[in-house]
Amino acid sequence: MLAISTIIIGVLAGMGSLALSLFYDVIEHLFLRYNETTWSPVAWAAGGKIRLISLVVGGILAALSWWFMRTKMKPTVSINQGLDGKKMPVGTTALHVFTQIFFVGVGGSVGKELAPRELGAMLSQTWQRFMSKFTPVQLSPEDRKLLVAAAAGAGFAGVYIAPITGTMFSLELLLKRIDQRSILVSLTMSIEAMLVGSLLKGFHPYYGVGNGKFSLISTLVVLVVGPVCGILGSLFRKLFKWANAHQTRDNKLLWQLPLVALLTGLIAFYFPEIMSNGRPLAQTAFATTNAGFILKVLLIGAVLKALVTVLSLRAGASGGTLTPSIAIGAVVGVTFGIVVNHFFPAVPIWETGLLGASSLLAASQQAPLMALFMIFEVCHLNYSALLPLGLGVCLAVITSKYILKKAH
Repeated sequence: MLAISTIIIGVLAGMGSLALSLFYDVIEHLFLRYNETTWSPVAWAAGGKIRLISLVVGGILAALSWWFMRTKMKPTVSINQGLDGKKMPVGTTALHVFTQIFFVGVGGSVGKELAPRELGAMLSQTWQRFMSKFTPVQLSPEDRKLLVAAAAGAGFAGVYIAPITGTMFSLELLLKRIDQRSILVSLTMSIEAMLVGSLLKGFHPYYGVGNGKFSLISTLVVLVVGPVCGILGSLFRKLFKWANAHQTRDNKLLWQLPLVALLTGLIAFYFPEIMSNGRPLAQTAFATTNAGFILKVLLIGAVLKALVTVLSLRAGASGGTLTPSIAIGAVVGVTFGIVVNHFFPAVPIWETGLLGASSLLAASQQAPLMALFMIFEVCHLNYSALLPLGLGVCLAVITSKYILKKAH
């Protein structure tokens, strides 16, 4: 029965991811009059006024949705609570995840990767309840937990077309164990969800970077980039946790979230790279080779991105922090790349940008394997990237653990 459930839940998680991706495209086109692509993820063509209106109107509608959900409906149940057996209410979870996608679609500054994970976990629980009601077979508590964790990872895999990352998320962050049974269930589900999600997305990279081999110089560069991103990642982790712990959930949400959306819109009027889940800022960083632009514009943009993301979460928005971390890490990495490229012109700036992105992501999430394979998969990197990326995530996590331990 575990095998049958794995196959069915994997398809359900993929269908859920597909639905969220379609909804995101519709909202983005409706509010911003464009649809992002790998090489064109910034809503420049929409114009400053449209971006501002999109965020203000979208912020108000998202605030109303979350306020209604948190004051009139059953409380939301997190994935970790779901792993412990607590029921994730279908109606509340559905409204919650689609509101997340809506908020990112109009330009809100949070990640959209939490929504498919929560939807996958809820669908897994729903299938398990259906199965226990209509069949005599009962799953063990450990298998129930495994199916929920695997489905959460599969939801991610279906949106980002990254099955290894989805598997690592299940094993490293949720189950916190690696054994043959867990690997088989998680990887199978993530592959299924990826195949279903690819019906809409295809097999294109999420971030556009070069396709050459990583140079050995990168292995030396990451000795500096990794620890620096470890320090910054630990800071962002504390900020994200603070924002979620003090998140507005009462009537104040009705004015706080629209106010933050207005602030984001005013910044996006001139600098649209801070919008959405971080992809616009990260892709801009990976694509630029202008040192002055990096120092004068992107560094300020990274600070503003961090600010509006933390404020959005604090004001009542829900969403992921993976892709915002990638964006900020990418800017840190390309900043180092200016110096490296000056002495070693053969080392492209995007290469150091990826080192920063993976390292800061690993530190902020405390998940080196997930961070390593996420950057590897969503950028379609050459195998030569594994050494410098792997060294970077290790150094970043070691540094961040030391910083976080000292902070306590």
